[in-house]
Amino acid sequence: MALRQPHEEQGKPAPVPAAHKDRRGRRVKVDCRLFLFGEDDFEVEAKALDLSAGGCSGECPVPLSVGTELRLSIFLKDHRWPIRVDGAVVRWVFEKRFGLEFFQIRPTVQDRIRQYIRDHRHDEI
Repeated sequence: MALRQPHEEQGKPAPVPAAHKDRRGRRVKVDCRLFLFGEDDFEVEAKALDLSAGGCSGECPVPLSVGTELRLSIFLKDHRWPIRVDGAVVRWVFEKRFGLEFFQIRPTVQDRIRQYIRDHRHDEI
C-alpha cells in the first residue's frame, strides 16, 4: 500500500487543513496505543492524541495518505477491552500527525466512546 503523499516526495510538509480545526462535537485528550489496519496487510501501531464520537487524531511512525480507509483498535488506559472501529478515513495529515473520521462504527461502540468523553470532561479540548 503506497502511503506517501505527493508533497512528501518534494520534501515539503503537508499544510494542516483548516477543516481539522472546525471539529464537531466534544473531543477529549488521550494518550494511548492505537492500531491501524488497512489493505494489503497494512498494520501499524500509532498513538492516539484525542478522541471524539466521530473521530480521533494521532501520531504514526509511517506516513499516511489523505483518503486512506482503515480499521482501528483504540486501547484506552482505563478500559479492559479495545474500542474497535470498523471504518475510518484519513482526513488530514501533517508530518507524523493525522486525523481520522469514523464512518463505520457499531452503535454500542459509539456509545462507549460517548461515555468515555462524558467521564473525562476535564480533559476536553
